[in-house]
Amino acid sequence: MPDGHAFLLFGLASAALIAVPGPSVVYIVTRGVSQGRGAGLLSMLGVEAGGLVHVVAATLGLSAVLASSSTAFTVVKYAGAAYLVLIGVRKLMERPDDLPPPPSPRASRRIFLEGVLVNTLNPKTALFFLAFLPQFIDPGRGSIALQALLLGLVFIAIAVVSDSLWALLAGRAGASLRTNVRRRLAVSRASGGVYVSLGLVAALTGERPRT
Repeated sequence: MPDGHAFLLFGLASAALIAVPGPSVVYIVTRGVSQGRGAGLLSMLGVEAGGLVHVVAATLGLSAVLASSSTAFTVVKYAGAAYLVLIGVRKLMERPDDLPPPPSPRASRRIFLEGVLVNTLNPKTALFFLAFLPQFIDPGRGSIALQALLLGLVFIAIAVVSDSLWALLAGRAGASLRTNVRRRLAVSRASGGVYVSLGLVAALTGERPRT
């Protein structure tokens, strides 16, 4: 397994990368503002669960398929983009009577699963782990798969802390907005615009690295 020095360097590098908000953070913040702290935290858990999917995939070497196969990358890329756009369109079409109440147990599962899908269907996350983890792996220190798994779990743990803070801040900032129907509707429309924008950006930017 990696030594303490490698873990420290990896932790610092991960913290620096995670500190820069990306699409997942925007998704979590949007949920937190529109539906409250609980929804933001559930989205965070879903996003990190999706991250675990990529960690396991990187550990098993499956991420290499996305890096080497243009077709696989394109399919996953556009599936994720389409899902984000679908969420956005649904938010944009909401009427005052449709505005979501605080998450119920059933709604909580849905919010969590949407977070899982948002991150799982992001091929850039897979490519990130494929490019980032190997920099801190030493083949001379044992199983490469075990090292990748441990480093991936460290990354997810740091992301949980950072994204939880975003969710809590978003929930607090959105509290006053959610007490007024007109403001809630405005937040819902803005959320829909964010989701659609994220989907379009995911679909229109970023090319598969040449191998």
